[in-house]
Order: sequence, then C-alpha cells, then structure tokens
Amino acid sequence: MKKSILAVAVILGTSAAFAQDLTSKKGENYLPEAGDWAVGIDATPLLGYIQGVFGSNGGSSAGSWSFLNGNNVITGKYFVADDLAYRGGVNIGFTSVTNKSYTAALDANGAVDPDADLVIDEMNTTGSNIMLTGGLEWRKGSTRLQGYYGGELGLGFGGGTKTDYTYANAYSWNGTTGTATQTHAVDGSVDVNNVTQKGGVTFGLRGFVGAEYFVLPKLAVGGEFGWGLGLQTFGTGTTTTTRIEPTAGQTTEQIETQTVAGGSAFGLGTDNTNPFFGPTGSLQITFYF
Repeated sequence: MKKSILAVAVILGTSAAFAQDLTSKKGENYLPEAGDWAVGIDATPLLGYIQGVFGSNGGSSAGSWSFLNGNNVITGKYFVADDLAYRGGVNIGFTSVTNKSYTAALDANGAVDPDADLVIDEMNTTGSNIMLTGGLEWRKGSTRLQGYYGGELGLGFGGGTKTDYTYANAYSWNGTTGTATQTHAVDGSVDVNNVTQKGGVTFGLRGFVGAEYFVLPKLAVGGEFGWGLGLQTFGTGTTTTTRIEPTAGQTTEQIETQTVAGGSAFGLGTDNTNPFFGPTGSLQITFYF
C-alpha cells in the first residue's frame, strides 16, 4: 500500500509545476467538457511499473492495460454537460472450445484393431455471457481535483455452458456369446454425451462516489467507492449419458440426470465483489477525448 501511495505521489508531483492552471501551455483544457468521451482502465499495472523505475521491489516492465472489473466489461462515459455524464458498460461474449484426443480403433467385436490408425474423440464446450450497465454521473469542483457521484444499473444474462462429447468408436456387439460389449465407456459403465449448465440472470443497482485528479489535459487518476444491491440466479444443470441396456440385447438407452438444482443469491452493501462495476477502492486511470 505504501508503494502505491508513493507511485501516486510521483504522478501528482510531475504536474505540480502547473499548479491549478486549467489550460496547458498548448491551450488544451484539463477538465472534461460537454461532448467528451471517456474510457477507464485499472491503474495497478502502471503503478507497478513506476514502483520498479524508482527502485522498489516491484517489477519495472510495463504492465498491460486491465479492465476495471473481473468480468471484462468495457466501461465508458459521455458528457452531455461539463458536469454531467452518461456512464455505460458492455460485454457480449461467446466461447467455443474443442479438445481432441487420440484413442485406439476397435474392431466389430470391441477389441483393439492393431492394423488400424488411431481415431479421435472430441469434447466441445460452448458458452455465452452478456452484461450491460448504465447510469448517470454528476461532477463537482472547478480545479484539477474533481469529485463525482451518481448511480447506475447493471443487467446480465447467460453464464451457462454446454459440453458435447463425440466418440469415434461405435458400440459393438459380441456375436459369439450374444452379450453386449461397450467399446468407449468413460467410466466403465456409461458414456457421457453432454453436460449442460444453464445460465442465470444478474441484476445490480448501486450508488457511487469518487474523486479524480487531472495530471495531464484530459487524463485523470482517481478512484471510487460504491454501495448497492445485487441479485443473481443460477440455472439448473443436467448430464445426458448413454448405456447399454442390460436385459434388452443389442440396444442402448439415453439417461438424463439433473446434477445441479439451481439457486439464487442476494447481497446488499459495499460493492467490492459486484460482478458489474469497478472494484471498490481501486485506483484507475481515465482518458478523456
């Protein structure tokens, strides 16, 4: 914490010569104006870089830009007046991951075929996640140190996943004895066909208060605290498997089993674990343009 405070002091110290002049030598305004846009990033990587440059134990390599929250919501502002801005955030994400693995090819009796090439089993997982935020921000102050406050809403959908399994070897039947032979069972008794975890709905409502110091024209270092409520629902989960019917001869059956019953969560308080908004108390850098 002391290192972070020192790093911020260094940043602020670089602009001390300008005192409270709100216009740079090039005629650029320091403070945001009506019609400006803004985007914020987590200041932690930059602070680590500054700590390293000035001889602390931190690394001196420049860190990458980081989102202000754990769900990678892109956040921004639009100023409709010098002291009023619309705030918004969005994350629309879709994923699809396929894993493949080689397995031995089997003959018609379920035995390994030594003359055949290896075959491939596949596992494909898909998912989606949508998060939206919106709100209003009012600003106070006529110097390069400005305070702000406001409120915002957040709404999210999804978060569920579906995993499908595809097996290269088909079921085979031992014609000599008349018994069924399972050729690719995952656990010795059944094959998993798919696993589904349904997504839920997330809702957040918060008020916030913060402060920024403009170290350069249209570039500010600051942070905010928030308080509000959050509600989240969790979807059910099912697993579908295939097994050989023990008494029906050369046939298989599919069985769907509910593995997750779902649920919900509710919270009211400070928002350092809020899934939508920036982490409470963290430092951030905001660019205005």
